[in-house]
Amino acid sequence: MFNSITGVITYKDEERVFLSAGTVEWEIHISRSSSDDLPEEGQKTKVYVYLHHRDDQLKLFGFSQSTERDVFLDLLKVEGVGPRQSLKILSGVEVGRFIEALDSEDLDLLSGIPGVGKKTAQKIMLKLKGKLTVTTPAGISMEEDILNALVGLGFDRRSAKGAVNTASRTLRESDLDKEELERELFKTALSQLSGGSASGSGFQAGSSGNRPPKGKQTPEAAE
Repeated sequence: MFNSITGVITYKDEERVFLSAGTVEWEIHISRSSSDDLPEEGQKTKVYVYLHHRDDQLKLFGFSQSTERDVFLDLLKVEGVGPRQSLKILSGVEVGRFIEALDSEDLDLLSGIPGVGKKTAQKIMLKLKGKLTVTTPAGISMEEDILNALVGLGFDRRSAKGAVNTASRTLRESDLDKEELERELFKTALSQLSGGSASGSGFQAGSSGNRPPKGKQTPEAAE
């Protein structure tokens, strides 16, 4: 019935977003991940949606990416998992990490997601491994790859995600090829987190795992 709604954000928290489209303001329930991805109040955006219909109510669920919606709908196929729990699961793990956990049969990661115990994790694995119906390429996206690299450098995940999202919105319409775009996204997000300088206090050089995404160098290393 609905695929997406485009409008201006009038309110947003970690569980809901209000989207004004024409003369209608929609209340849309979202995951924490989508909340982090979506822009701030007053900005225009597109939200992919799913309308959940019960005898006593209609509830609209929203997603910043169509892949997240695909996984949400797949989770509804798991016995005992409803829309609210599906959204809670997606609030506790990045979509790419969730897909990777299924592929690698990582029950520890799945059972460690808030709202998912060992029994539910086993049900999810049994029902969805090799059966996800995502309509976009699976795995970790460019933004998630950069996010993981910044977290590896010692930056707070939430702050890093905000910087990556801001950089992505700025650069997505550029004419850069994929490799150049990835490099610029990384440099721009790193610069924002470091207060305009890539050598900011959050940059913990020397820690194990503090490496930029494959094929990238930090500005210092490139000099």
